Amino acid sequence: MQPYLFPYIGYFQLLRAVDRFVVYDDVTFIKQGWIHRNRVLINGAPAFFGVPIKNASSFTLIRDTQIDDDPQQRTRWRDKLLKTCDNAYRRAPQFNRVFPIVEHVLSCQTTKMVDVALASVKAVASFLEIQTSFVESSTSYGNAHLKGEERVLAICGAERASEYVNLPGGRELYSAAQFAAQGVKLSFLEPHAIEYRQFGEPFVPSLSIIDVLMFNPVDRIRGFLDAYDLA
Repeated sequence: MQPYLFPYIGYFQLLRAVDRFVVYDDVTFIKQGWIHRNRVLINGAPAFFGVPIKNASSFTLIRDTQIDDDPQQRTRWRDKLLKTCDNAYRRAPQFNRVFPIVEHVLSCQTTKMVDVALASVKAVASFLEIQTSFVESSTSYGNAHLKGEERVLAICGAERASEYVNLPGGRELYSAAQFAAQGVKLSFLEPHAIEYRQFGEPFVPSLSIIDVLMFNPVDRIRGFLDAYDLA
């Protein structure tokens, strides 16, 4: 999976469901994707927050995508994101435990977006005591010349994997027969609908994991992490 900025809970369900999580950081950046942005709850509605990108381009690899690192700009965007989070969730029951995680991630001293996105995933995983190991595709396999299913199968071979798990969006990309021919079971994680009390009604789903963390204690979130079907 590409590294996303504080991704939704389905990402962490997948992370917890596997033994080894491959961070796909040497594929092209998606300008309208979730690598540098996500959504939180503001006044009962979903609202985007994000990290500014310098010369965002779908021709640049994720690992090479740069944050707008002008010193004054960095202060402004970081402070703006923290203020947005503070204003949105100050009254949330878990605010005092969760806001420091956001502060820690956004204080990451780097010019690369991949570092901030991956820091957000690892910080939340640590908070939820998810033990899965990470490996970055750019540093481990030497097969960036391969594409799509061919490359995924090569990575599975390198890892000696018996099963490859993806989220439902991958159903149209991969063939169970091709994986079986290589001795790998192809599975898809189908998240259940998850609902919890926010500030009011109606419930707003599919927000950043920040929203889940702000409104739920860790034990309840661990239950959410098991709320899926694997087929």
